[in-house]
Amino acid sequence: MSNIIQRINIYEDDRFDKDILRQHGAFIIDEKYKCSFRIINKDSAIVFYDKEIDLNKLIDEFRFYAEHIINFYDANMKVIKSFPAKEIFYISIKDIQPSQFYIDIDKVKAIESFIESEEDICIPLTKIKDHFVSIDGHTRLYYATIKGYSKIRAFFTEPGDYLEDFVEEARKRNVYSPYDLKLISHEEYKIKWHKFCDDFFSERE
Repeated sequence: MSNIIQRINIYEDDRFDKDILRQHGAFIIDEKYKCSFRIINKDSAIVFYDKEIDLNKLIDEFRFYAEHIINFYDANMKVIKSFPAKEIFYISIKDIQPSQFYIDIDKVKAIESFIESEEDICIPLTKIKDHFVSIDGHTRLYYATIKGYSKIRAFFTEPGDYLEDFVEEARKRNVYSPYDLKLISHEEYKIKWHKFCDDFFSERE
């Protein structure tokens, strides 16, 4: 059983509930099996899945993007797996250095449905040269700025070896905090951000 995992990153897919797509909780395994994660509170999710998959591997894949989710239940609310709690702390939005510089307007619209307060935002951070750097969650950070939130929840995690280069590029573009992130159309985002990432990683090969 190979269990090749594909995360669904679009917001229109008839195979999945729209709320799950908005939470980036939809996955396809081996191009045929479905699995979805519905986040139900600050640290828990319900998992809907086909029996043929390696569920432990899939949960690990999901937690790569959401380490603060530590409790996983099946559809009958029976515990599937639990992890040690992450140390969650509050941080002022202005103190966070992004590692990205563009925000997709379609992604902003998608998260509007499940973010109701600053308590609903929890992002992974690392520290680089005494700066708090966001590894992921830039759409949520941008949304927090337009909603007028002053702080969000966060946790520390290990960065990829590319992150310092991304931060350097962000600063070259005058992005020093989430307030500097630039909102662009979905099509423009695919061209600008995806091209930057493709070019960056191809040069490292």
